[in-house]
Amino acid sequence: MGSHATVAGDPPVYDFDVVRKFAIMTVVWGIFGMGMGVFIASELVWPGLNDLLQPYTHFGRLRPLHTNAVIFAFGGCALFATSYYVVQRTCQTKLFGGWLVPFTFWGWQAVIVLAAITLPQGMTQAKEYAELEWPIDILLALVWISYAIVFFGTIVKRRTSHIYVANWFYGGFIVTVAVLHIVNSASVPVSMFKSYSAYAGAADAMVQWWYGHNAVGFFLTAGFLGMMYYFVPKQAGRPVYSYQLSIVHFWALISLYIWAGSHHLHYSALPDWTQSLGMVMSLILLAPSWGGMINGIMTLSGAWHKLRTDPTLRFLVVALSFYGMSTFEGPMMAIKTVNALSHNTDWTVGHVHSGALGWVAMISIGALYHMLPILYKRTEMYSVKWVNVHFWLATIGTVLYVCAMWVNGIMQGLMWRAFNKDGTLTYTFIESVTASHAGYLVRVIGGAFFLAGMLLMAYNTYRTAKTAGAPAAIPAQAQAV
Repeated sequence: MGSHATVAGDPPVYDFDVVRKFAIMTVVWGIFGMGMGVFIASELVWPGLNDLLQPYTHFGRLRPLHTNAVIFAFGGCALFATSYYVVQRTCQTKLFGGWLVPFTFWGWQAVIVLAAITLPQGMTQAKEYAELEWPIDILLALVWISYAIVFFGTIVKRRTSHIYVANWFYGGFIVTVAVLHIVNSASVPVSMFKSYSAYAGAADAMVQWWYGHNAVGFFLTAGFLGMMYYFVPKQAGRPVYSYQLSIVHFWALISLYIWAGSHHLHYSALPDWTQSLGMVMSLILLAPSWGGMINGIMTLSGAWHKLRTDPTLRFLVVALSFYGMSTFEGPMMAIKTVNALSHNTDWTVGHVHSGALGWVAMISIGALYHMLPILYKRTEMYSVKWVNVHFWLATIGTVLYVCAMWVNGIMQGLMWRAFNKDGTLTYTFIESVTASHAGYLVRVIGGAFFLAGMLLMAYNTYRTAKTAGAPAAIPAQAQAV
């Protein structure tokens, strides 16, 4: 990574102020979004919690707030922070865009705050991951286009001849998310906070899940793979295992992922050939996904011993492991016969959180623990021991959560498909809900573990920032690009 050809001149001065802001807000929104997750998980264990501030605390109002907070607030801020950091370091130049740079920060925070105000009030387009009403959608589009100008403008003015592969993944994610958001959010406004989709019926469902699955594929996968391709080699102090494989990984992933969305609509009014195409593309997608996972894991060749003493590296490697598991499980669940058992059960929730907690959150936390000391001119985090405790809280919490949902989901699927000899259902729906109670309790415990880790990270980050400016060398892994 340090071998890029550079143009002679003064050493670059980077704009780390915006990176610091996004890094801090990643932690803040992580606590908010995950706290909301623990609360709504608790509502399924203790239903009386739904009545605290009716209708604003109802599960149906808070669940989209939770998904928006963890995906776009926590995940989005992590992507902004790391992409702005990585593109400057690998291009050896300051961010392009002038006032657009702070606009992307304040505009993104405004979108999140508006989501937190409108969603509990029931102002929603009722589209998964695209609930926000049209004025907020327009603001979001403006922020995202500004983000693209800043990112690609920085690449254009780079002082290196090479565009490092992490920037390909970040760039692919930025372009695709812009297209997904603008197309899926097309709507007909009827008032300031009410609109109807520009599409209808099965076409609306297809456009929504073309968006919905590719929000997973590009926002929650391609962007975070950009993170992986920079921070794993950096923290391990090793070059990427195979640069050629990383290029194949990029082109195969972006070529295939876009076709997989219809697997969300098996056994629906969608034409059967469209459902089958989504299934086949999902199965083929396993190859580039595992190619990327193997590339990341093999980057640790010769550096495995570092896992004994480096909890930041542990976060990154465990994230890759969960990425491998999630991208095996997803194609498997896309197979129609498997989907007949898994669809609408907690198995899907377990799969989502294997990716969201195990992959997205873990890789983000690892990247932040790498960046924060550098951003605050420290040799390391205030307490490496707390980073280690956070790692175990996050790992145990994720395993508890995911296993509880796997057990619940398969049990629910089997109970719903059980028939008596006379053709009547063996179990009522409420019996499957009652049987799920223990799994829901374990999920709350797992979520609470993960949230506790985020709170510890917040305090560690605060103490690290508070001691900024004290005499301290920049970490060795940050010296080279």
